[in-house]
Amino acid sequence: MESTLALLLLGLADAALSATFNVTVNASGGHAMPSTLYGLMYESGDGGLYAELLQNRAFQQVTPGTSAALNAWSALGAHLNFRALPNSLSFVVSSGTTGTVGVANSGYFGIKVDSTWTYTGSFYYRFPSPPATQISGTFTIGLRNSAGTTLVSTTASFTSSAGWKHVTFNFKPSATQTAATNSFFVSTNGATIAGQTMEFALFSLFPPTFKDRANGMRLDISQALLDMKPAFFRFPGGNNLEGQTVASRWLWSNTVGSLLDRPGRVGDWSYINTDGLGIYEYLQWIEDMGMEPIMAVWAGYTLDGTSQPESSLAPYIQQAIDQINFVIGDASTNAQAAIRAAMGHPAPFTLRYVEIGNEDNFAASSYSSYRWHDFYGNLSAAFPQIHFIATSATSGNVPSLSPAPTYWDLHIYSNPNFFRTGCYNFDILPRNGLQFFQGEYAVTRTDSGGTMAYPTIDGAVAEAAYMTGFDRNSDIVFAASYAPLLNHINSTQWTPNLVSFSPNTLIKSTSYYVQQMFGVYKGDAYLTSTTNSASSAVQWSVTRNTAANQIYLKAINTATSANTVVFNLPFTILSTAGTGTVLSAAAGTMNTPTSPNAAVPRSFTFTAGTTITYNAPALSASVLIVSAR
Repeated sequence: MESTLALLLLGLADAALSATFNVTVNASGGHAMPSTLYGLMYESGDGGLYAELLQNRAFQQVTPGTSAALNAWSALGAHLNFRALPNSLSFVVSSGTTGTVGVANSGYFGIKVDSTWTYTGSFYYRFPSPPATQISGTFTIGLRNSAGTTLVSTTASFTSSAGWKHVTFNFKPSATQTAATNSFFVSTNGATIAGQTMEFALFSLFPPTFKDRANGMRLDISQALLDMKPAFFRFPGGNNLEGQTVASRWLWSNTVGSLLDRPGRVGDWSYINTDGLGIYEYLQWIEDMGMEPIMAVWAGYTLDGTSQPESSLAPYIQQAIDQINFVIGDASTNAQAAIRAAMGHPAPFTLRYVEIGNEDNFAASSYSSYRWHDFYGNLSAAFPQIHFIATSATSGNVPSLSPAPTYWDLHIYSNPNFFRTGCYNFDILPRNGLQFFQGEYAVTRTDSGGTMAYPTIDGAVAEAAYMTGFDRNSDIVFAASYAPLLNHINSTQWTPNLVSFSPNTLIKSTSYYVQQMFGVYKGDAYLTSTTNSASSAVQWSVTRNTAANQIYLKAINTATSANTVVFNLPFTILSTAGTGTVLSAAAGTMNTPTSPNAAVPRSFTFTAGTTITYNAPALSASVLIVSAR
């Protein structure tokens, strides 16, 4: 919604203007901003970023014969006994059965039905003990609603065969459904297979994906993230890298090749990771999104507190070397790189940053005494062109390591007050060549200690104040990413999250809009201005987009009353038509499933000049764009 600055000022006429902040921008000084400054961090994609619609599609990491092994599956029709086998589903059809029999999958808490989409899918089937006389029949495959009404379907023929046969299909619904309480089904005539046992394996159903990639990513989530203009993507974790045990750690080689050959793993938040979203799919999507990876390698520590002894590290170091070779190795000479080429990417991917572990300073003794030393020493010798990042715990403290790292990953979760007053934390650090990655940060609780289901405007604006410190200190802060990134509203392990979703909805949080503001209006140079203090209710940042001849004036007001910011610019103004974006709302406002747009940015215009007076609303993050050089 457009408004003029005059209208904006009129709307604030009754608000108490607590103070005026005069900001004089310097004509010289400042520094270049790293291209990597703002990006994304992620850990596990099933049911979200990874576009696969069927949950428990391949019965991975389940205990056969248990009801839990049949999670998301149900039987269609009577006289049917079905159970999960290792990586397959068996059902027995009683003799004399008539009518429709089959199986249904409820997806990840529902399946979106969209008439503009063509869905593609597949599954494997066999008759483990085929009858002497061959049976021929027809599968009906489709989507149905919670009342059992078929919404779309197609057919595929089958014959009784002891060997596995592969069925592929596609269908396009004729009508979009408002509700997502739909399920996928495969059925057939019970009389045709009465008295027989059939087995199914690796079901799959995909909607259209980002960039039309096979085995790809969800469209709306990808687009929402792309709209943030992220520069990098940190993967595969995070805690999901480490595993609860050594056996359940993330291992790159288990995530490549055919989906039939990926065993999956028990993830660190109680659900199965199919690893359909493997290292290759991550890297291809990162490339499609115009980002670069910050990739982690496992460093000998698991979440049960176990550190591998130094004498046992050699094979794990080799696995890390192999993982990096998969990404950047020469496919003509390296076996791991040849796997990448066979999957469809002969040329190396981009890889400049590799993180050794995740929050490994929770096991500070082993990390500082030998794990960092051994991993860094071997990996930097093998790949001297790569920047290796050390990890801390979640305190933000920088422990002592040898050899001394030149890149550090720091993680901070706290309340709004910490972020409001912590925006000068990096200003006091020496400029000694050490570079920082704020790999995880977020307001996760209120100032009084209360929990938050979704990010609040109070927290988002406090994060914005903190982020002005990233801009100002981007000579030593080379990257920063909010965490966690995504959350399925029907299966939540951690709150709050940047983006929440269901099968047919997407909720951008207040924090999302702050991250988007800083990503889109980052610029390539930081410009120095009047010095502020951590106790100030208003924080600011001034950056330049040199190619576009634009100056970005960010004004963050953490107070519950409006404040005035006066920017004095030493530039030649190219146009008096200024534009701006502001995010503001009443204290406690959250974007939720019932109110997804409670706080969204609004646009305004103003008259640009060498002096610009801006009344920053209470609890607001604003950016003013000025054409100047």
